[in-house]
Amino acid sequence: MSDFARASTLSGYHEFALSKGLNPAEMLAEAALPNDMLNSQESMISYRKFVNLLNISALKSNDPLFGLHYGLHQGISVFGPLIYLIRNARTVGDALRDLGNYFHLHMGAAEVRVEIQGNHVLLCYHTEDQHLAGLPQAAELAISVGAQLMRTLLGNRWRPQGVLLQHAALASLNGYRRAWDVTPQFNSPYNAWLFDAKLLDTPLSAADEELHKLLQAHMNNLDELQINELPKYVQQLLRNFLPNGRVTIEQIADYMMLSTRTLQRYLAEEGTSFQSLLDQTRQSLATRYLRDSSTSLTQLAELLGYSELSAFSRAFQRWTGLSPRQWKQQNTDQRLNKRLRATSKRQHL
Repeated sequence: MSDFARASTLSGYHEFALSKGLNPAEMLAEAALPNDMLNSQESMISYRKFVNLLNISALKSNDPLFGLHYGLHQGISVFGPLIYLIRNARTVGDALRDLGNYFHLHMGAAEVRVEIQGNHVLLCYHTEDQHLAGLPQAAELAISVGAQLMRTLLGNRWRPQGVLLQHAALASLNGYRRAWDVTPQFNSPYNAWLFDAKLLDTPLSAADEELHKLLQAHMNNLDELQINELPKYVQQLLRNFLPNGRVTIEQIADYMMLSTRTLQRYLAEEGTSFQSLLDQTRQSLATRYLRDSSTSLTQLAELLGYSELSAFSRAFQRWTGLSPRQWKQQNTDQRLNKRLRATSKRQHL
């Protein structure tokens, strides 16, 4: 489950990719990410595929600092609802602690933590998998987002003492200095900003204590719901894949970069199964198409991944107790009667 990240991680990608001469849809397709993720901020994506997208984008744009520049472009919008909690904390230190405590709601593949070392503070970004190709792009993006967050919280008082990166330089030092106003220390133990610990005590003028309590309660509720999100995500993938033909658990597991056995276990822990989710998704799509579309039953069977109309008809009969034609006729009659009653009522008025 730790490979997941919120689709808000892609905030601003479309316009930024265009500014770099890239075709956003082509880049997403090459990274095996659905194009509609750009408009689905609360969905989940694979962090590995996101890192791959950054790597591909850097290569295709000939910008070795693509992740760094993209992070500056994104700013704090990447955090989604979490930013409202952060901005209503009492102090900068409280805000960063909130970020660390709830960052896993935004991204399960990485963590943000605050380490106090004497008079200095490290604001660190760490990923579980240190062997992902393109990870330096993601690390520099995170550091840039961190800089934008600190500027939001501190304004002109943000004067970092240094920035640390675990990887070697991806471009000339001048490129880093122009972007961050500081030269990174490469091949470090951390990906982190280094700054004066006194800044943690800086009060935030926009803080609303009561609103902060409400937002914190909301985040706690979201935290409890995280374990329940996998079935919803699988159904979302099924809706995306079904129009292209038959969908198997192997395809879905491969897309999520999980083994089939692991996916089955996760779903079982949530009291469901792949077949159950597939049936629910097919039933929902089938009734919607039958109610609102002129699509033929043969076409509908194909859209839902059935090789034969008879197989779809048997499944539909099992779901509803009616054949697709009977169900469509019954619902057509009900809508017609409803319209007739409404027309009759208006005439009597």
